[in-house]
Amino acid sequence: MKNNLLYPELSYQIVGICFSVHNELGRFSREKQYSNLIEVKLKEKGIKYKKELPISITGNKVDFLVEDKIILELKTVRAISKDDYRQTQRYLQATGIELGLLINFRNKYLTPKRILRVTK
Repeated sequence: MKNNLLYPELSYQIVGICFSVHNELGRFSREKQYSNLIEVKLKEKGIKYKKELPISITGNKVDFLVEDKIILELKTVRAISKDDYRQTQRYLQATGIELGLLINFRNKYLTPKRILRVTK
């Protein structure tokens, strides 16, 4: 059976970094702290990224665009909402990127969400 997962190796690396950051900082740090440590770990692994990338005239910024392939969106909320999914989907639509990873660091156990760009 063929694996149809988009960017499996890269997304595995990104999620691994997020687990490592979550283990180091715990679940009650600020989004900026998670973001800064993720940036350090991406650099250590030689993974190319753009941080807080402006994507539209509205002033919205993607937390990370990794290797020009995956949007990494960080949250520190009690629970991921439909609005969080919609926000990530809007970022995918605006950039033309196909895959987004939505990560909520507030959870006791990290459960990354893979979001595919909806094509019309």
